[in-house]
Amino acid sequence: MLIFHDTIVCRNQKTFRPKKSAPSGSKGLQLQKHIDATLGSGNLREAVRLPPGEDLNEWLAVNTVDFFNQVNLLYGTLTEFCTLSTCPTMSAGSKYEYRWADGITIKKPIEVSAPKYVEYLMDWIEAQLDDESIFPQKLGATFPTNFQDVVKTISKRLFRVYAHIYHSHFQKIVSLKEEAHLNTCFKHFVLFMWEFRLIDKGELAPLYELVESILKC
Repeated sequence: MLIFHDTIVCRNQKTFRPKKSAPSGSKGLQLQKHIDATLGSGNLREAVRLPPGEDLNEWLAVNTVDFFNQVNLLYGTLTEFCTLSTCPTMSAGSKYEYRWADGITIKKPIEVSAPKYVEYLMDWIEAQLDDESIFPQKLGATFPTNFQDVVKTISKRLFRVYAHIYHSHFQKIVSLKEEAHLNTCFKHFVLFMWEFRLIDKGELAPLYELVESILKC
């Protein structure tokens, strides 16, 4: 089994926690409208590309919030099925286990259940999104020099939730008739990660064949 240690660097339309709004600073709301419009066209490869003349960090910020909300909604439909008893470890099949550390309150990676991992993760991501020194909200505010590293860490961890859902709960997703939504959200996520090189190939291993099929389409 490969164990990944973390370190810092809809049924009834239920969500795991409240939806986050796009950063309002600078072009945030404009870019969110652009995302909605391009997604509506059905061309996901076009939807992930940086719009001409736009700032890369602004684009990464708005999409990071969007991906957080997508995973929030998808996982929210599974909270009654992803429990301490059904998922005592955060894993993606028998070969991949994920342990949690935030580098602050939990410095040594610990083994936790899947629901606890997701709870820790969402708390941590929300803290990043709410920190204006990382995700600026005010017009003209600058992004930190390590902003893209923060986005990469968020992306890596959100991928792990997808990996757990596909390996442990896909049949439940099918029974809820949500597989089309899951697959579309994941395809959008993968294409964006690939476009901006936000996840190392090694991290993609639990869903490698699915990722490969998406990239070849």
